[in-house]
Amino acid sequence: MRQSFTWWSFTLTDPPDDVGAFLQAASDIGFEGVEMLPPEHASTAAGAGLQLVTATGHEIEHGFNDPARHAELHETVGSAIEEASAAGVANVIVFSGNHIGDDDDTAIAHCAAGLAPLVEQAERSGVTLLLELLNSKVDHPGYQCDRSEWGFEVIRTVDSPSLRVLFDVYHMQLMEGDLLRTLKANLALVGHIHTAGVPGRRDLDDRQEIHWPGLAGLLVHLGYDGWVGHEFMPRGDALDALAQAHAIFDRR
Repeated sequence: MRQSFTWWSFTLTDPPDDVGAFLQAASDIGFEGVEMLPPEHASTAAGAGLQLVTATGHEIEHGFNDPARHAELHETVGSAIEEASAAGVANVIVFSGNHIGDDDDTAIAHCAAGLAPLVEQAERSGVTLLLELLNSKVDHPGYQCDRSEWGFEVIRTVDSPSLRVLFDVYHMQLMEGDLLRTLKANLALVGHIHTAGVPGRRDLDDRQEIHWPGLAGLLVHLGYDGWVGHEFMPRGDALDALAQAHAIFDRR
C-alpha cells in the first residue's frame, strides 16, 4: 500500500505558511503522494518526493448519468486527462452526477456509454479514471452513484482496467456499512481508497465508528497495492493527524 493525502482537506482551515516545508514534513512521515494539489505547487511536491496521485475531472453535480452532457464532459474530462498525463498525475476523478429522473439501470448505462470513449483516451495517455462513490445522506444530496454496487456495475459494463471505482470509506460507511465484506468481494474493481472518520469526516481516531486497523489489515491480507488516500479534516494539527493516520496503514 502507498499512502497519500488530499491537499484541500488538510489545508482548508489552516493553510501552511510554507508549502514546501509542509509537503516535506508529510514526506518525512512516510507519505508517497498528494492529491488534488494546485498545479502551482507541483514542482514543490516533486522536490519533496511526493507523487501527484489524483485530479478532479469535472463538477460533482453534473455527470455521466445525463447523456445531454456527454459532449461537454468529453471535452472537459478529455482536457483533464491530457493535463494529468503531461503533469504526471496518475488518476482523474469522475462522477455520476445528481439524479435527473432516470432509474438506476438506465443511469448506469448512460454512465458507461459516456465514459467509454474517455476510458480509451485515458488508456492511451497512461491515466486511470476513478468513478467516485459519494454519500447522498449528508454531503451530496441527490448524487446517484451513492452505493458501491452502482459504481461496480459501471466498471463491469465498461470493462477496462483504465476505469475503476474510487472507494471512499467515509461515504460508504454512511450509506451502507458492510465495508470489509464489500471490499473483499470487489477489490479488483477498486482503483483507489479514501479515508475519513464517521461521523464528521474527522481524524481516524477513537471518536468515530470505523475500525481502521481492521480495514488496513484486510487490505494487507488481500494484497492491495494501490493508494490509500486520507481525505479528512483534522481537529488539531494537520501533520499530527497525518502521522496518526499513516501509522494505522503502515504495515511494512
